[in-house]
Amino acid sequence: MEIHRADDRFRTTSDWLESRHSFSFGPHYDPANVGFGFLVAHNDETVAPGTGFGTHPHQDLEIVTWVLRGALAHRDSQGNSGTVHPGLAQRMSAGSGIQHSEWNDGPEPVHYVQMWVRPDRFDLPASYQQAELDLTTGELIPVASGLAEHASSTAIHLNQPGAGMSVARLAPGGTITLPTAPYLHLFVATGTAIFEAAGDLGTGDAVRLTNSDGQRITAGPTGAELLIWEMHRSG
Repeated sequence: MEIHRADDRFRTTSDWLESRHSFSFGPHYDPANVGFGFLVAHNDETVAPGTGFGTHPHQDLEIVTWVLRGALAHRDSQGNSGTVHPGLAQRMSAGSGIQHSEWNDGPEPVHYVQMWVRPDRFDLPASYQQAELDLTTGELIPVASGLAEHASSTAIHLNQPGAGMSVARLAPGGTITLPTAPYLHLFVATGTAIFEAAGDLGTGDAVRLTNSDGQRITAGPTGAELLIWEMHRSG
């Protein structure tokens, strides 16, 4: 078990962007922290109104975007466009190559988490998918997955059969049991939580587990939104 606190992450800031990186990213490089399981990027980003990322390319990545507050507009070279808001999951498979732009589509800062995983095959056709979710149950909900056990329940599909991302939006005191997996990445997107055998976790804290065996996590007094990747082999 490794606990990574929010304030210890790499940080990129400008007059329009604040981005915190869980792994080596851009000019931030640590050879001991280039990914975990299939995850190669896990960026917690806040973008000012009327700004964003201009058109730029990606290749051979499964890119999952989860918005916590505000609205994020998307447009890509495949002709896909849409606005991602809280409760709507987005996946872009970069495949053999795609270009896209992302910008703040609202009057307030947009806060979102963007995660990149390696696909199971390279040079796949680029594709895009988004779907609404119901997170009112207080349970762990599969959001983006290629795992066989999630085939009938995940909102969007990943081209990676060894990985899946789920979200739990917990009321104060709400508890879930984490999946059993060789690699598990837990991220406290909002709120606070108490993690069995690890203690208190705050907003932006992450836990990396190898051989996780069903630990329990309980939301703090303001509730919590948890993003959880389970990976059944390493990329």
